[in-house]
Amino acid sequence: MALIDTLTPDKRLPVQEGTPEASTSRRRLRACHECDWLVQLPPLRHGQSADCPRCGHTLSTRHSRPAQRSLALAIAALLTLVMAVSLPFVSFQVSGLGHRINLTETATSLIGLHQPLVAVGVVLAILVLPMVYLVCVIWLQAGLLRRTLLPASRDIARALSHLHPWMMADVFIVGALVSLIKVAGMAEVSLGLAFWAFCCFALLLLLTTQSLDADWMWFSLVGEPAAPEGARIGERAAPQGLTGCPTCGLVNRLGAAGNGRCRRCGERLHARQPHSLQRTWALLAAATLLYIPANLYPIMITTSLGHTEPSTIIGGVITLWQHGSYPIAAVIFIASILVPVSKLLAMGWLCLRVPHSDDLQGVARTRLYRITEFVGRWSMVDVFVVAILVALIRAGNLMSIAPGPAALAFGAVVVLTMLAAMAFDPRLIWDPPLARPSPTHGSPPSSDADKDAAHDH
Repeated sequence: MALIDTLTPDKRLPVQEGTPEASTSRRRLRACHECDWLVQLPPLRHGQSADCPRCGHTLSTRHSRPAQRSLALAIAALLTLVMAVSLPFVSFQVSGLGHRINLTETATSLIGLHQPLVAVGVVLAILVLPMVYLVCVIWLQAGLLRRTLLPASRDIARALSHLHPWMMADVFIVGALVSLIKVAGMAEVSLGLAFWAFCCFALLLLLTTQSLDADWMWFSLVGEPAAPEGARIGERAAPQGLTGCPTCGLVNRLGAAGNGRCRRCGERLHARQPHSLQRTWALLAAATLLYIPANLYPIMITTSLGHTEPSTIIGGVITLWQHGSYPIAAVIFIASILVPVSKLLAMGWLCLRVPHSDDLQGVARTRLYRITEFVGRWSMVDVFVVAILVALIRAGNLMSIAPGPAALAFGAVVVLTMLAAMAFDPRLIWDPPLARPSPTHGSPPSSDADKDAAHDH
């Protein structure tokens, strides 16, 4: 089986036959994206995964029939999304007046109320990006099953990893449930078929993302070039002039300037993300500044029987608590207050502690980073609550809800904190202090236990 060492972006390459485990003549090296430890992947069977022996980060997961599984799930998710967009989503009725909305109206209503940026964010997170992601998965897996790559397959495969963090269908479902519980105390609410279709879509989208076997997919797309000569496993990659591609995982040798491009997927490579701490601090500072108006100004304005009442985030939590809606108050408090503040503090603390990091504390700090990165997107619950209520509650002076100026500020806080987590390079947590200014410094001696390759479950 011939594997390629150089790639031509516009050339339609045949799909590589077999599995990565069949390539016994090549060392399949990986540099952990979170601690920079260089390991050799063991052969994996279906249902097994390989973890970094240093920090526990999952390097690869093998699935049974990965192309068929991902293709079937993606097609099913796309069909349920079409149903969710086409059918009535939810309706309400109060004092003889009612209103029914479709899913797309959660965004279009915001445009009519002078919140176009929030509307764009909502429609991208729940509709556009998931649809693009699913079409990309179908395009790739169809080509793999035909054993002939379709045009632009390599660029599409690169795009999948960049799209994944910004799809928030599951967060929108939580926001919808919170909205409906809040409305249920004021009016009669009826769930349309689109609501249940969107719930199925969110579940299928999650299963689709989990079904992607990136290691197998990239091997099938363009094979695996030989590992760089002289690479030593059980040591950090950067002092050896090596780095792992964050998109396809391939270990590459960097140029003299400490950068380059991946030989397999073409992604830009750096020994460490350029100006990682500076960019993280800048994004955290911007998010902190915006978090002040996000809490001082009203996030939505409610009109009931001609009386207008603005509501801030914390004011809404207090009101829900006073009315006995303790679970909903807790969800809003955690998502809109506790998570953003905790994320700002955690990311700031990680940045401050980077110069004082060591291997003994590296595991705990890396886990903190993973948690911080994971929970950040769930703060969008409050923005989705506003979008749904604004579209649904439209009965004039009898009862209506409009978005407040804090909606845009709070949405910006969520985006900025997510970008801050992406800008932070967790490998800095594990770097010796003398190694941070230049990736060419040597690494300290490692124990025999640390030099073990990745272990499989």
